[in-house]
Amino acid sequence: MSARAVPGAAPATAAGAPGSGTPGAERAPLAPRARLLPALAAVYRAQLSRARVARIPLLFVATFQSLGIMVLMRGIVHSGEEARAVVAGSSVLVVAFVGLNLLAQYFGRLRAGGGLDHYATLPVPPAAVVLGAAGAYASFTVPGTVFVAVAGSVMFQLPMGQLWVLAAVIPLAGAALAGLGAALGLLAPRQEIATLLGQLGMSAALLLGVLPASRLPEPVAWARDLLPSTYGVEALARAFETRPDWTALGLDLAVCAGVGVVSLAAATWAYRRAALR
Repeated sequence: MSARAVPGAAPATAAGAPGSGTPGAERAPLAPRARLLPALAAVYRAQLSRARVARIPLLFVATFQSLGIMVLMRGIVHSGEEARAVVAGSSVLVVAFVGLNLLAQYFGRLRAGGGLDHYATLPVPPAAVVLGAAGAYASFTVPGTVFVAVAGSVMFQLPMGQLWVLAAVIPLAGAALAGLGAALGLLAPRQEIATLLGQLGMSAALLLGVLPASRLPEPVAWARDLLPSTYGVEALARAFETRPDWTALGLDLAVCAGVGVVSLAAATWAYRRAALR
């Protein structure tokens, strides 16, 4: 077949190939790289649609697990600081179950099954993949967290006038826990280890978040301060007070936001590291 000249077309010789006359020239990319926000929105919608189908039973498990913990604690805790800690910790535990545990399993499975290779072939920024998945999993926890917080307030007779604080606690604690879960799943050498790390992280959120800080030994209390969900629990517990200390509550949320930024940045780095291997 004879070659036909196309006006304005590039020469048939590849750039940088022998005889091209342009030594050292780089090849043009296959497709322009997608911008962060449109790629983030696309990944978020895809993950959220997938989660609605596959994760609804697990959301029920997370919700009823937290309700069961509050029922058990109701026999030994009646009011005051301890009741606020139990309800706040049980509410944020829903976020930990989905955002930390399930996301660690998801990225561990994605890495083991070669799913990262699929994302690596797309012109999608690594941050969009991590942030989109983390945002979808955190959003998925909203109904269960709100339900547990309202049910706990009724069970322990706590004021519900400041429950709007959940609008800040859920995304900030969700970002911190989801970033940690994604990093654990991407850094784990095997899928089974990712699952184990996710379970251990959720267990730490359970033991260190639900139990009142005043009841914990001092070394354990230090470990509690290192847990990303602690500051979301503290902020929500302050919201259950009759007269909340808004300055302290705001500081807790600020720390939670800072931890979220660090954990998501670590997850993005872990994604790049795993995708290049």
